[in-house]
Amino acid sequence: MLKRNLWKLTLSFAIVIWAVWTLLPLNDQPFPDYAKAQSRAKTAEFAALLKEAGDRKAADKAPSAFVALKDIAKERKLDLSQYFPNLNLGDVPNLERKNSILLDYLLKESKGKVQLGLDLKGGVGVTLEVDPTLAAAKAGTGERDQKDKLGKAIEIIGNRINAYGVTEPLIRAVGTNRIEVLLPGLNTRDNPEIVDQVKKPARLDFRLVHPFLTPATSPNEVPAGYEVMTLENERRNGESSVEELFVKRIPEMTGEGIDKSFAHYDQYGKPEISLQLTKDGRRQFAKVTAEIAGYTEQLKQRDPNARARLAIVLDGKLYSAPGVEKEIDGDAVINGSFTDREAQSLANALNNPLDLPLVVKEQYEVGPSLATDAVSSGLKAATIGTVLVAGFMITYYMVGGVVAVLTLAINMLILFGLMAMFRATLTMPGLAGIVLTVGMAVDANILIFERMRDELNLGKSLKAALVSGYDKAFITIVDAHVTQVLICFVMIWLGTGPIKGFGVTLAMGVFSTLFSTLIVSHLILEWLIEKDIVKKFPMLHFFHSVDVDFVKWAKPAFIGSWLIVLIGIATVVYKGSAIYGIDFAGGDVTTVSFAQKLDVAEIRHVATQSGLKDVNPSYQSTLGDNKEVLKLETVFGESEHLLTALQKAHPEAKLVKEGTNQIGPSIGSEIKWNAVLSISLSLLVIMIYIAFRFEVGFGIGAVVSTVHDILMTIGIFVLFGHQFSAPMVAAILCIAGYSINDTVVVFDRIREELRLNPTTNLKDVINLSIRRVFSRSLMTSFTSFLATLALFVFGGGVIHDLSFTFLVGIITGTFSSIFIAAPIFYWWHRGDRSQAEKHQDVKPAYEWTGSSKASQ
Repeated sequence: MLKRNLWKLTLSFAIVIWAVWTLLPLNDQPFPDYAKAQSRAKTAEFAALLKEAGDRKAADKAPSAFVALKDIAKERKLDLSQYFPNLNLGDVPNLERKNSILLDYLLKESKGKVQLGLDLKGGVGVTLEVDPTLAAAKAGTGERDQKDKLGKAIEIIGNRINAYGVTEPLIRAVGTNRIEVLLPGLNTRDNPEIVDQVKKPARLDFRLVHPFLTPATSPNEVPAGYEVMTLENERRNGESSVEELFVKRIPEMTGEGIDKSFAHYDQYGKPEISLQLTKDGRRQFAKVTAEIAGYTEQLKQRDPNARARLAIVLDGKLYSAPGVEKEIDGDAVINGSFTDREAQSLANALNNPLDLPLVVKEQYEVGPSLATDAVSSGLKAATIGTVLVAGFMITYYMVGGVVAVLTLAINMLILFGLMAMFRATLTMPGLAGIVLTVGMAVDANILIFERMRDELNLGKSLKAALVSGYDKAFITIVDAHVTQVLICFVMIWLGTGPIKGFGVTLAMGVFSTLFSTLIVSHLILEWLIEKDIVKKFPMLHFFHSVDVDFVKWAKPAFIGSWLIVLIGIATVVYKGSAIYGIDFAGGDVTTVSFAQKLDVAEIRHVATQSGLKDVNPSYQSTLGDNKEVLKLETVFGESEHLLTALQKAHPEAKLVKEGTNQIGPSIGSEIKWNAVLSISLSLLVIMIYIAFRFEVGFGIGAVVSTVHDILMTIGIFVLFGHQFSAPMVAAILCIAGYSINDTVVVFDRIREELRLNPTTNLKDVINLSIRRVFSRSLMTSFTSFLATLALFVFGGGVIHDLSFTFLVGIITGTFSSIFIAAPIFYWWHRGDRSQAEKHQDVKPAYEWTGSSKASQ
C-alpha cells in the first residue's frame, strides 16, 4: 500500500507544508521589526538607522518608520542594499530608485499574506476634486460635459489602481465635481507609495519651458503663469544630475491627442515611450513645436547651441524636456530615466490619459464598510455553522464524516495557501466563493460515501466498496467541477470587481477540492481500511426508499415554480429602481461630528427601528489633524431622518451635521452589464460543455434550471423587501454555481442508468436515477442549509441578506435539479429513449456484439 501510494503521500505532505509556509506570516509584522530581521550585513549599523527612523516618527517628523528610513537614506545618499546582500535588486544605477525598490519589497513582505478587503477591514480613502482653475482654462467643460468626463475618469482610475494590485477598490462620484477612491486593507502610514499613485491620476501634458529664464538665472522671481519643476537626468554611467526649469502651468497640449503608446528600447538600450498621435494630435503637436522652434531661432542668435524646450509632464512630474529645433509633424517620443517596469506602466497609463484635471481634496483612513459588528457576528456565525456541519457529518457518516472534516480542513488550508501565493484580497464576494467551495467539498465526500453505501448493499467487501465507490463517483465529481471552472474562467475574463473576485476564489477552490477529495481523502480511507484500522463503515440512513414518480409530478411542480418566478419578476418590475441599494443606485453621505463615539451596531439598530433599510455607517480619520468623523450613507433623501433619529436616541453623543453630499453608485452600469454578460456567457459555455460531455437535452435542462434558480431567488429576495447591494452579485453567482453542481450529479446518474438498463424506458430510468441520488441531494442540501442557517440567525447586516439568499438558493437548486432539469431532458426527447441514446456517452453498454450473418 505504501509503495503504491508513495507519490500521493509525498505530494500531499509537500502541498500541506507549502500551504502553511505560504500563509506565514498570518498577521502584518511591524515594518522595523521585519526589516531588522531580514538584514544580513552590518546589522548593528542598520539597527541604529531603524532606531533613528523610529525617533523621527515619534517626533512627528515622518508619518511612519518606513518613510523616515527612506528620507534618511535620501538625505545621506545611503545605499541600503549594503545591509541586504541576500537580496538581488538587479542593476539599478539610480540610488534613490534602488532604495525605493528595496524598501517597497520589505514593506510588502512584512504584510500578512492574505489581506482583508475594504468591506472587512477598511483602508485608505482619497477624495479627488476637479481643479476649477485648470478646468476653466479648457474648452468644453460645461456641467454635462464635465459629468461625462467625471464618469470616464472614474473608469480610468479604476483601471490604474487595479494595475497596482489593489483588489476591488471602491471608486465613485461624490457630488458633481469629486471622486472618492477607497483602497482596501491599506493605511497611509505604511503604504505611501500606493496612495501617491491615487493622488496623481495619470495625465499627460506637453508644456512650454520658459525659453529665456531659469531658476538659476532668476532665483528669486518665478515668471507669471510658470512654476519651478525639477528634471532628473541620468547618464549611462549611472551618475545623475538635477536641473530646475520654469515650466508653464497651463499645457499647450494634453494627452487627448494620443492614439496609442508603447514602451521599447532606444539605440542605447534605455527604455523610452513612443506616442502615436491622432490626426488632430499631430496638427496640435506641429503647431506647438513650430512655436517652440521660433524661440529656438531667437536663442541661436546669442548661442548657436541653444534650444528652446518642450516639457513632457506626467502625473505632475517632469519626465523629459527635449530641445525643439524645428516643427515636428509626426509622432512623439518620451525619453527619461525609466526602469523597464516604469516605462511599461507609463505606456499603459498613457493609452487612457485623463482629460479632467484633478487635485487631492481630502485624504483619510476609513473603517470597514461592514463594520466591526457585522464582521464579528459573521465570524461567530461561520464558526457555529462549521461546528454544526462537522457534527452532522461525523454523526451521520461516522468514520467517513471524520475523514471528510479532516480533508475539508486540508482543503481550506490549500485554498488559503493559493490565495496567499497570488496575494489575493479577501472580500465578501471572496467569502461567497469559499462558502460554495465548502459546499462542493462536502458534496463530493457525500457523493463518495453514498456510492460506497450502494456497493456495500450489493454485498461487496469494504475494500472493494471503497475502490468501486471512488471509481463511480470520480467522473461525476470531475464533471461538476469542470463546469465550475468554465464558469470561473468566464468571470475572470469578463468580470470586474466582485464578479472577478468571486471567480478567482472559486477557481482556486475547485482545484483545492479536487485534490483534497480525490487524493487526500482517498489516501486516508485506503490506509484505514487496508490496515484493518476500520473494519466497518457504518452510516445512518434516513431515506431508505423513496417511491415517488418524479416525472409524473414534474409538470405541476414546473408550472407552480414558474408561477412563483413570474410573481417575483412582476414585483421586481413594479418596484423598479427601489430594489437597488446604495451600491447600485447611489445615495447621500452625511458627515457628522460627535462628542461621544457611538457603536456601529447601535447606529444600525436605530436605523432599523426607524424603518431605514440600507444604511452604511463608518468612521473616518482625516489625515493631518487626525480628526475622526462619522459618515452615514443612506439612500437618497433619508440622511436627515437617520440623523434626527440618532440625535433623539443618543443626545449624549452631541451629533452635529457638517455636510451632506450625494454619492454615485459603487456598482456602475459597466459592472452590472458585466455581471449579466458573465452569467449569460457562463450559461452558454455550460450548455455547450454538457451537450458535448453528455447530450443536448442535458445541456438545455441545465441552463433552464439555472435560469429558474437565479430568477426565483431574485424574486423571493425582492418579495421579502430586501435591496440589492454589491455582495448580492456574488450571492447570485454562488447560487448559479450551486445549481449547476447539483444538476450535474443528477444528470451523471441518469447517463449511468441509461447504460446499465438498456431495456428500461426513459421515464423509469429518470425516476430510478433521481431515487438513487435523492438521499445524497438531501444530505448535501441539509449540510449547506445548516451552515447557512447559522449565518442567517447569528449574522448581521449584509451577512443576513447574503445568508437569506443562500437559503433560498439551496432550496431552489435542489428542487430544480429534480423537478426542472431532469424533466426538461425527458420532454426534450418527448419520452423517447432512442433519441436520448444518440450521444455516445449515454448509449447502453452491451456485453456482446453480433457479427455473424445469422445475427444480422
